[in-house]
This record gives sequence, C-alpha cells and structure tokens, in this order.
Amino acid sequence: MTSLTPSSFRARAVDHLALAVGTTKGLFFVSDGIVDGPFMAGDHVLAFTQLPGRYLTSSTDSHFGPNVRVSVDGGTTWDEPGTRPVAFPADTSTALASVWQLHADRRPNAPDTVWAGVEPAALFRSDDRGDTFELVRGLWDHPDRETWEPGFGGLALHTVITHPARPDRIIVAVSAGGVYRSDDDGKTWTARNEGIEARFLPEHYPDHGQCVHKLAVDAVNPDVLWAQNHWGVYRTEDAGDHWASVGRPGEDDGVPSDFGFPVVAHPEEPDTAYVVPLVSDTFRCTPDGRCRVYRTMDAGQTWESTGPGLPSTNAHMTVLRDAFDVGTSLPYPLAFGCRSGHIFASVDGADSWRLVAAYLPPILCLRVLE
Repeated sequence: MTSLTPSSFRARAVDHLALAVGTTKGLFFVSDGIVDGPFMAGDHVLAFTQLPGRYLTSSTDSHFGPNVRVSVDGGTTWDEPGTRPVAFPADTSTALASVWQLHADRRPNAPDTVWAGVEPAALFRSDDRGDTFELVRGLWDHPDRETWEPGFGGLALHTVITHPARPDRIIVAVSAGGVYRSDDDGKTWTARNEGIEARFLPEHYPDHGQCVHKLAVDAVNPDVLWAQNHWGVYRTEDAGDHWASVGRPGEDDGVPSDFGFPVVAHPEEPDTAYVVPLVSDTFRCTPDGRCRVYRTMDAGQTWESTGPGLPSTNAHMTVLRDAFDVGTSLPYPLAFGCRSGHIFASVDGADSWRLVAAYLPPILCLRVLE
C-alpha cells in the first residue's frame, strides 16, 4: 500500500475542494481540478449563497439588469433572468444598481430567510428561500442614510451577519456608511462604529460614515467581530459597541498595510482571522509584488505572513471583499480568488497554499461549497 505524506494528504484535500466562483463574465464551479462554466456567461456575478437544495446568486444581465437567480439542481440550470427581481418599491423613486450580498440566515428561527444587500445601499429580506424579497424599511428610512457617501466601488450594503443565538440581531456593513445593528429583527437600527477611524473625513471618529470593507464573525463568540476597513483592521468583543484597532501596520509583527478588502475568521479556532493587505487605496495591489495572507491567532495582538505556495515575485494581485472564504467543516479549507483569475487554497490553516485554478475572468466572489 502506498504511504501518503502530510503534503500528499493536503494536496488531495485541496484537489477535492468544491468552489463557486463569481466573475465579471459569469459563474464557474471548481472541483476535483475541473473548472465548469461559465453559467450566465457575460454577467457580473457579485454574490452567491446556498441553502438546502438551493443555490442563489446575484447576476447582472446586460438586458434585464441586476437580479437574484436560483438553481435547484446544484447549479446545472438556473431560472431565467428577470423572474425573481429584487426591486425598490415605486414610492422610493430608486432603481437597483447591483446586488452585492446574499446571506442565508444563521438563526434557528429563520431557516427560510435570505438577506440581500444592494446598491444603492439598502437591505432586502426574503422569507421564502429567495423567491420574493421586500425592502427593509427600518434601515431605508434611517436618518443617517442621507449622509452616506459612495465609496470607490459605489454606495453598497455588502455584508450581512445574523446572530445564531440572538433571534432578533442583525448586523450590516455599508460602504461608505459604517456598521449598523438591529436588535429587533430589522425594525430599528443604530450605528455601531465607536473606535473606527475615518481619515478621509474632517471628524476622524464620527458616529457613522466610515468605509468598512468587510466583517467576519469569530468562531466561538458571535459577539466578537472583525472588520477590514478602508484604513485599518479592527475587532470588537461586544457586537460593535466598541471597536479596537488591531492591525498594527508597520510593526514587525503587524500587517504591512492597513488597507485591504476581505477578512475571514477561522470557523473553529477562536481569535483567529485572516486578511490580504494591499498597498493603499491608490495602489490596490499586494505589497512588494508578493501575494501574502496575514494571519492572527491571538485576537490581533500579533500577525504573521503565510506564503508557501503563493507567488512571491511580480505578483501585483488584488483580492476583493467577497473573494475570500473558509469552509465550516474539516479540514476547514481557506480559498481566495484574485482579479487576475487565479484561485489559491489551503487546508492547513494557511500554513501552505496551492494554486487550484488560473486564467479565469476577474473574480468578484468565491464560496466554499459544503
């Protein structure tokens, strides 16, 4: 019998990863070293989520515009564009630009609920597994909304987090508006940005107006959140009531830059998170031409570069906010995709990486399929 080394086990595990990959030219599936697609060829695919027996994706069709589309056969076929629109009510006098986020609710009291974060920044809710959506008026009518400003990519609600142990708690992130939380199932909302700096505003620590790029939830305590902001990596232990800067840019055991887009948390190990720093908002590429994922395992007190298997020369790469994901079952795979069309994955907590696909269109979102 042939003996497998640890590296052989890792290679085999990476090869068997199943990924859904949204790009600027359609949706692809990657599994067992095979790339399948594109589905919805030519569409911008910004978001993907899965429910039992159902995939949902956001697709911007050149004729029908932005939409949420559904597959009930594992992604082989998709409903026709225009059949399940997320649309603003007529009284808002607002047109939908993009669906940035689809989130299958984690709360046990809401197994059929799906949330859609859109541009211009708003939240929609479906209680029938994505067949129909309604605007969440509590956030749309919030007085802060008139002060939100578009980020470089637009005015988008791009992150939705539901609390598995608190049936009425929902947290969202808006670029550029900041973090907002509801503790009454979306009826009312409050800004939760204390401690987050907004260097681009006259008041550097405002109540709202921060440009948050992504949020992630800690493995053990869902009140512990991580944030990658336009400037800064932050952590909160009280569901956003207070945030602390934890990136320590420029320090020997910090991140090389506090600009970046994604942040993900390990699904089992507490205090463990991963970011992909970029040089700055004016040069959105990996520092020094080296593709690196930075990891903390002590709540952001120290960070270390993980790189074996990642390109280290002439690698001016960009990873967008939803193009990094982690699986929730063993071996807890990490995977990210780049605007260059390359996908890298790790099954050992980022100790090593392997290229699993290349030369796809620019990658906008990536999800590990369970």
